[in-house]
Amino acid sequence: MGGIFLIQADGKLVEMKEERYKSEDVFQTILADYPNLLAGDQIDSQKPRRWLLIAREISVPAQESGAGQWSLDHLFVDQDGIPTLVEVKRSTDTRIRREVVGQMLDYAANAVAYWPLETIRDHFGRTCEAHHVDGDQVLREFLVETHDIEEFWQSVKTNLQAGRVRMLFVADQIPPELKRIVEFLNQQMDPAEVLAVELRQYVSQGLRTLVPRVFGQTAEAERRKAASGRGEAWTEDRFFEALQVKGDTAVTIGRKIYEWSQRNMSRIWWGHGLQFGSFVPELDSGGFTYQPFAAYTSGQVNIYFQYFRTRPPFEAEEKRRELLALLNSFLPKKLPAEAINRQPGISMADIAKGEMGLTFLKAFDWFIDEIKKETQS
Repeated sequence: MGGIFLIQADGKLVEMKEERYKSEDVFQTILADYPNLLAGDQIDSQKPRRWLLIAREISVPAQESGAGQWSLDHLFVDQDGIPTLVEVKRSTDTRIRREVVGQMLDYAANAVAYWPLETIRDHFGRTCEAHHVDGDQVLREFLVETHDIEEFWQSVKTNLQAGRVRMLFVADQIPPELKRIVEFLNQQMDPAEVLAVELRQYVSQGLRTLVPRVFGQTAEAERRKAASGRGEAWTEDRFFEALQVKGDTAVTIGRKIYEWSQRNMSRIWWGHGLQFGSFVPELDSGGFTYQPFAAYTSGQVNIYFQYFRTRPPFEAEEKRRELLALLNSFLPKKLPAEAINRQPGISMADIAKGEMGLTFLKAFDWFIDEIKKETQS
């Protein structure tokens, strides 16, 4: 272990020796209290990441509506609403070399599938209560009053649904084996990001210095992430101008879906994709928010079976199968049975096969009727 040197105001030179953290809990507490130690400026030098702590020791389920099977050390979100999963290990823990990687991938895969936004918001609320602070005030300060709070939470939800998450391995010393694995995963995974943060501690004469260093970024990985980053929110004009590339049929179907959404849903949320634009209609009913699908300028519509299965009455498998049957009644390529637990995509060209989109919209008229019968009775 090396050291660093501090020159004090009186000119005295203080040699600070590296020291291991006394326990993993101490290490975790430091990160929870001082999130800036996660080196957001090293992760993104153009737009340094800022961190909002959602919770420590947050449970991750292994099945829908199931009890937590694992416990993630920290969940943060950054200013763009990207969920950031943090797992802390001391270098003396042999699991830091390989086992922690499989553990983190388990967390991320199941978080994307089984963490509804309400769970994340609830954990944030409890964290704020434990610290005796007002959650909305914390958010306003975090967002620097430039974003709407509800829009921010919607960004968190959209990022989670898209698998746009960040995985951070944090240790006082990152072993070479983990560095290589992280670099490989970060280069291959998109839109997810995988990084390691080494946080060394130096102490002397009652002083403590913490020095973070980020590993895992390569030129190729940075190029890929930049190509799939977050842009400005799309608008109706931009969306349909971009969709025109897919032809008149796609524009006709996209316009019908958009106008139906305006008439029948509570609002429309616009995506921020750089490559493809998107809009997601949202319906508020009975204290729940429903997102039935997302339409993209790629000419595809993704059906959100995976996410509204946590909402009444579609938590019942039979109800999801009814919707699947309605969609398959006109689709030339039938969606598989397992689609009711996923996010299947349907091309606008195929939607046009159902009476130029009429059958598709009737399926979602039924979807709304079933929701209202359940939540407004």
